[in-house]
Amino acid sequence: MRKTEAVFYAETYHPIQAGSIDGTDTLPHDSAVYRAWLCSSAGLYDPSGDPKLIGDPYCTLFVGRLSHLTTEHTLRQAMSKYGRVKNLRLVRHVVTGASRGYAFVEFETEREMRCAYKDAHHSLIDDYEVIVDYNRQQLMPGWIPRRLGGGFGGKKESGQLRFGGRERPFRAPIRIPYDDLEKLGIPPPPEGQYMSRYQVPSPPRRKRSSVEREEGTHRRSMEREVNMRKSSPVDKEDRFHKRAMDEDYHVSKRSSDKSDQRHRSRSSRDREEGPHRRSTDRQASIHKSSPVDKEESFRKRSKDQEDCSFNRSSVETEEFHPSRSSVDREERSHKRSSKDRDERSHKRHKSRHYKRSTSYDRS
Repeated sequence: MRKTEAVFYAETYHPIQAGSIDGTDTLPHDSAVYRAWLCSSAGLYDPSGDPKLIGDPYCTLFVGRLSHLTTEHTLRQAMSKYGRVKNLRLVRHVVTGASRGYAFVEFETEREMRCAYKDAHHSLIDDYEVIVDYNRQQLMPGWIPRRLGGGFGGKKESGQLRFGGRERPFRAPIRIPYDDLEKLGIPPPPEGQYMSRYQVPSPPRRKRSSVEREEGTHRRSMEREVNMRKSSPVDKEDRFHKRAMDEDYHVSKRSSDKSDQRHRSRSSRDREEGPHRRSTDRQASIHKSSPVDKEESFRKRSKDQEDCSFNRSSVETEEFHPSRSSVDREERSHKRSSKDRDERSHKRHKSRHYKRSTSYDRS
């Protein structure tokens, strides 16, 4: 970061420092700065004494450089883009009631206020580029408003510019008079901790009590333990098994859905084919009911019954008379073998007789 781009912002307000471009002046350079310094030294201004101040200062934004024609409705509609607007006060002239060109907007939460603080700066409302800042009147120590010679802003033509705010920060000084600044009670520039001109300064955060800090640390420790428990090998394995079971469940559910779909399509097809099938069955039954077909079917049925009864009787005889069937088989085999022997012996005898007769004839 180059020296010309290094800036810093005021954390506490001092009128003489606010009138300096680098935050190192030790003398007021105009009457307005002198007046603001007198008010600050004498304690003539009390920021908390304003009866119109309402709401939480940590959730409230200052919106400046508004058009004098901008109304509360228009401003609320424009700021509702960044969060829920809880309260809005457009500052008007006491006598005429005309807008003074700035307002205070309170949001429901501090998170929404920070979102608007970051994004609504230099946005357009009624064709006017507005500036957004946090509620310095209640949150910045030593604050002096513009009407008493303080504040941040001003116009270059009037020569009453103020530095150290969000719109016009302090530049990094070349030389820092530490002794003179200490005598006047002006905080010195944070040497070595400068910010870039393009960085957004953070608004002050709410100071928490010791109980809230302990609760926050306990909550963070619990969250850390939960994260460590999630990252343990056992939990990883459990998550892996659970993921696998979920995948199996989804696969089975998908297959069941497909089977249900097929069943529904089949049932619808069956419903469509049902009347046609019944008509064909009816025609076939009518065709079968002719006298010739009846007689043929009767003959066929009687023949099948006879075959079945014969098979059943043969099976029963074999089951209840196993010894008789074996004896019958042996007798038949013996008769067949004896018959075969007789035939063979007869053939041999005949062949011998034939040979003898042929030999006698030759002789």
